[in-house]
Amino acid sequence: MKIKQLHMIFLAAGRGTRFGDSTPKQYAPLADRPLIEHSLITLLDFTDKLTLALAADDHHWPQLKLATDPRIRTVTGGATRAESARNALLSLRGAKPQDWVLVHDAARPLLAASDLHKLLAALADEPVGALLATPIRATVKRADSTDRIIRTEDRRGLWSAATPQIFRYSLLYEGLQQADDLAQITDEASAVESLGHSPQLIEGTPSNIKITTPADLAFAELLLRARQLESKSKIEPARKTDQQEI
Repeated sequence: MKIKQLHMIFLAAGRGTRFGDSTPKQYAPLADRPLIEHSLITLLDFTDKLTLALAADDHHWPQLKLATDPRIRTVTGGATRAESARNALLSLRGAKPQDWVLVHDAARPLLAASDLHKLLAALADEPVGALLATPIRATVKRADSTDRIIRTEDRRGLWSAATPQIFRYSLLYEGLQQADDLAQITDEASAVESLGHSPQLIEGTPSNIKITTPADLAFAELLLRARQLESKSKIEPARKTDQQEI
């Protein structure tokens, strides 16, 4: 599904300090390619233009094959996620106020095409925007400064936000421009929420995890292998049926 007046922003300017490696986590190897390429390839199936926000001193990106893809243009990101999003937003050429802007995080390599279809389909009658998220089903504890439990939170109505997130250009621009402290804007939805709007939550697959630590990367590899095996198992019966018909 391709939507007219849709701009895509891919955030990959983070340092990934919690990942504990000299190489930024977006370039860590995941299965057969760098982590950054997995969801980037998924997004490129839905668009013919994408803006990639990179760190000013990023010397890894030019070494990748995708760096020569004419559909991708790069822009220098900022010190925070929100600053990178704002820089990319301001760089969009010919963007109109009612255009849709989709933002995805390079730290989420397992974006499923089915989730992206679901998110884009939700825009048919959506005035504000939407984001992928998953309901919180685990028991949630509130802790004090010494990591002792204060209380158990009511998890009803609580969701874990993910990306992609997609909003009207004018709303996202205004939310990011008016933010008093961009460091406090941890996702695009919070910028839009600050204007008094309520974005729509679209339930995505739990496999759309964020890579923060090496353990997350190992888990992502297991999920990716399971996805590949599932795809293979669906293809093989189809091949057998074709052979029988012949």
